[in-house]
Amino acid sequence: MADFADIIGQKQMIDHLQNALRTGKASHAYIITGEKESGKEFIARIFAQTLQCTDRHEEYGLLEPCHECHSCIQAESGSNPDIITVTHDKPNTISVDEVRAICDDVVIKPYAGPYKIYIFPDGEKMNIQAQNALLKTLEEPPSYVVMLILTDNLDVFLPTILSRCVVLPMKPAPDDAIKNFLMKEYHTPDYRADLCVSFARGNVGKAIMLSQNEDFDRMRKQTFGLLQKISRKELHEILDMVKEIETPLDESGNEANADKKEVISDFLDMLLFFFRDVLVYKATESDGGLIFAGDLSYIRDTAEKCTFEGLNAIVKLITKTRRRIQVNVNPDIAVEMLMIGIKDNMA
Repeated sequence: MADFADIIGQKQMIDHLQNALRTGKASHAYIITGEKESGKEFIARIFAQTLQCTDRHEEYGLLEPCHECHSCIQAESGSNPDIITVTHDKPNTISVDEVRAICDDVVIKPYAGPYKIYIFPDGEKMNIQAQNALLKTLEEPPSYVVMLILTDNLDVFLPTILSRCVVLPMKPAPDDAIKNFLMKEYHTPDYRADLCVSFARGNVGKAIMLSQNEDFDRMRKQTFGLLQKISRKELHEILDMVKEIETPLDESGNEANADKKEVISDFLDMLLFFFRDVLVYKATESDGGLIFAGDLSYIRDTAEKCTFEGLNAIVKLITKTRRRIQVNVNPDIAVEMLMIGIKDNMA
């Protein structure tokens, strides 16, 4: 069972949705935009359930679903006929035919609730033809229809779609709120909670995933192992180690299916936070405020080996590598150039 009170951060969005609930004036279409795992669907489903609830109640200043009426019970089991999750056959595309099927369905009135709600978990996967098909429904929707379109890429939507939807952006959640949540709900140790929060950058879902992910620990240990050996390894050996680091494993130890850019992004974050820690320690000789405080021996050894000039150069190289990958430079080439730069500055 989930309530609005369970949402971490997102005050502006909560206020907007609560106002819609109180006034009975929900918009016909919302686009909730934010990073993957940021909680878009969590919020959408709480809003949908509350819209359909027949016995809402107020708690801590928020209108919440009762969790006991027939509609709530169905919503929480995923069987509410008036809360429809839009699926698609092809993994990367919501086709025009799939959207047309939705447009045909909207004319059928709700079975029981006051609304007929459509949740698009992968809204960015609608191609241009699909968006144009949806546009006709957005222009003249039945009074009972609410569409919740979730996306991690707002740029793919036609201006005509955006102009007919209320766009609600996810904001980074406060670090202290995420940390407290991890420690309370997942019993994450203090040091690990700090580490997960730093990597998550305000993304609650990512912080939860990292706190439960043993592969994250593997990446950390292998990255530190690489940095300890990088000055005395040949480039081809370094790149072999990088390839191993960038190959995520599942719980069985087999290669996991993962987005390569996301894995590389985590690897770059790990390098960046590590070398920032080294800079701080070299300047202060204190472990206060270090992200990797639990790995102080690695940090101390690196601080002794490197100059301030070399460390600053490495931090700039990591930042430059991230920018290169963001503008679609080949990630393997970008990381190879970074490894050469790190090796040179740690010599």
